[in-house]
Amino acid sequence: MSSASTDSRSPLDDKWASGDAYEAYMGRWSRLLAEQAVRWLDPERGLAWLDVGCGTGALASAILKLADPSSVVACDPSESFVEYAKSRLAGSKISVVVAGSDRLPERPGGFDRIVSGLVLNFVGDPRQFVRDMRERVRPGGIVAAYVWDYAERMEYLRLFWDAAVATDPKAKGELDEAVRFPMCRPEALESIFRDAEMKDVESDAIEIPIHFPTFEDYWRPFLGGTGPVPSYVASLSAEGRAVLRADLESRVPVGPGGEVALVARAWVVRGRSD
Repeated sequence: MSSASTDSRSPLDDKWASGDAYEAYMGRWSRLLAEQAVRWLDPERGLAWLDVGCGTGALASAILKLADPSSVVACDPSESFVEYAKSRLAGSKISVVVAGSDRLPERPGGFDRIVSGLVLNFVGDPRQFVRDMRERVRPGGIVAAYVWDYAERMEYLRLFWDAAVATDPKAKGELDEAVRFPMCRPEALESIFRDAEMKDVESDAIEIPIHFPTFEDYWRPFLGGTGPVPSYVASLSAEGRAVLRADLESRVPVGPGGEVALVARAWVVRGRSD
């Protein structure tokens, strides 16, 4: 996820302050997912792309690596995330700018492809968000988005929230991202795109492996204070964190060498502009 828009807030107000913390928490997995999403789009070469909510640059990097674009504009409202992305995305084909969902970059004639990765569930009005992207894509161009499957196969987070719900009553409500983001299912995503007047809408599942050398390596990124889970962990007392950690450790599958091997599934959706 990036911080493209945080109009849809949890009671804790998710924090998106640190690019380094986000990389440790989610960015490295976002990069694996972004490459699979670009491959799923199967684009021809030489296209002009807009990456909406670029965060630390996972999707823009994948576009540059795999799609041989003519140009890529990547935007995010967080200045710290934009600076982080700029430091890692160099070249004449890429520009990284500060811009949120209410003032997306434009291009004469429209962009060929507009993609938003791990953002759609964090905006206040997802349908309007897709409409705004549709208005900036050329006729016949493709708009796409992808989100984690919080309810089931994003095991990295699903295991965490199962433990949080078991140990903290306040996590049983809308803090659990499966409850907070019911739109993160293929039928709901397709409905959002159709309501935004996209054509030929289709969705699919993408899965990536997530590995940690030890449980400690799995737990440590949750302490960084950036993102929904770390924001929640930061809100707990030291005793509350210890109780949560113990319950979580009892749930996480650990291999014979102490390693943690999980699966992360995301849903990807795309549609064509008239």
